[in-house]
Amino acid sequence: MWQNIYNKLKKNQFLFEELVKRDFKQKYKRTLLGMLWSVLSPLLMLLVMSIVFTNFFGRNMQHFTTYLFSGWIVFNYFTEATNGGMISLVSNSSIFTKVNVPKYLFLFSKNVSAAINFGIVLIVYFVFAAMDGVNFTWKFLLLFYPIGCLAIFNIGMGLILSALFIIFKDIQYLYSLFTQIIMYLSAIFYPATAFGELLPLFYCNPIYVYITYFRWIVIEGIVPSLQFHGLCAFYAIVVFAIGAGIYKKYNYKFLYYV
Repeated sequence: MWQNIYNKLKKNQFLFEELVKRDFKQKYKRTLLGMLWSVLSPLLMLLVMSIVFTNFFGRNMQHFTTYLFSGWIVFNYFTEATNGGMISLVSNSSIFTKVNVPKYLFLFSKNVSAAINFGIVLIVYFVFAAMDGVNFTWKFLLLFYPIGCLAIFNIGMGLILSALFIIFKDIQYLYSLFTQIIMYLSAIFYPATAFGELLPLFYCNPIYVYITYFRWIVIEGIVPSLQFHGLCAFYAIVVFAIGAGIYKKYNYKFLYYV
């Protein structure tokens, strides 16, 4: 399957590159600050969360600003990639109804665009971590693992959402509510340890798992166990497999709904 996807991406490389460029340009079209919004938006949100939550949860927590930032950039990457993936088919229906191209190209381009924005924010994140007194070690290289798992997870979610959205437009509003719930259940601005015996339930949330990986590496300098690595991979593979299965089964029907 991976070889087949690679071959199709190679065959449609020019189109794929143009889609990525277009998605990236459209996001900042007619804005004065352009790409700076990729940096300013999370920074402004971080500022608000720091002011609001530091007095509640940050008094006895070391590197609380980095703790907040870790949660927010992972969650923001997830929401940007999956929301973009959800509308990828509908917004590009004028292309694939006229030209025979793999429909997942449009989804992949949205994910690459989101990954580029995440990379930009990640640089700012490391600057803030350094200012917050975080010690940089070789363990930071392990962050490629949760990022890779999250990227696969996002693609899987995008495959599921785009297939549903092309048939049921209500999914856009339901997913907006769903992401709000996920945000509050991901311990972005509060410590999950405060819930005591309920803490294991947080690991049922994939976003919390990826956020926790970031925090353990960056703030605590702890390398997660093999079981935790397996959990990260499990969520990514399962969601991607479900999304790929839906696409494979209903791909030919998409043309009837656009």
